[in-house]
Amino acid sequence: MKFPESWPRPERRDFEGQSVTLKPLDAARDAAPLFAISHGAPEVEKLWRYLPYGPFENEDFYRQWLETTASGDEPLFYAVYQNEQACGVISILNIEPLHGRAELGHIWYAPFVQRTKVNTESVYLLLCHLFDDLGYRRAEWKCNNANEASKRAALRLGFQYEGLFRQHQIAKNENRDTAWFSILDSEWPQRKAHFEKWLYEDDSVSLSQLNK
Repeated sequence: MKFPESWPRPERRDFEGQSVTLKPLDAARDAAPLFAISHGAPEVEKLWRYLPYGPFENEDFYRQWLETTASGDEPLFYAVYQNEQACGVISILNIEPLHGRAELGHIWYAPFVQRTKVNTESVYLLLCHLFDDLGYRRAEWKCNNANEASKRAALRLGFQYEGLFRQHQIAKNENRDTAWFSILDSEWPQRKAHFEKWLYEDDSVSLSQLNK
């Protein structure tokens, strides 16, 4: 097999699904609504527990962080909208066009859309972009090994566990062992069919059961 010299980079554009729209993150538009849904109560601010940043002292600090860190092309951040309301964030990062691989991460959602189809469709839309539009060979998911919810989500979404990077990072002055997961291009057609069946046809069977 002859590989291309390079694969295209992911695009800064909207992605439309049935439940969600992903919009390239814009600090001027998104800082206020994203801050409002992710701050203000301990049960809400728990969503920052395993992210390497946040929660933020106030909306101005959050806007400044978005302007300096989350408004470029690496990582490529998207604000997740449901019915015109901001409800979370997802990104494509560790983009390696020379090798045809990228990672999904920096993912968080407001409590009111957790355990809905929002994350599943957001991940599906970006995987379609990586595999179908750009022809990538590999999509990755990495998380703090202590983050049981993220590990369960990776497996439910069809990512395969690859192993543990011990003492991989220090995050918020704590050791982080990192769990690695992936989907390969050869696995994507089946995974895609399972996503579409669960999202758009019949969700009576769990996606994790379909992906076994």
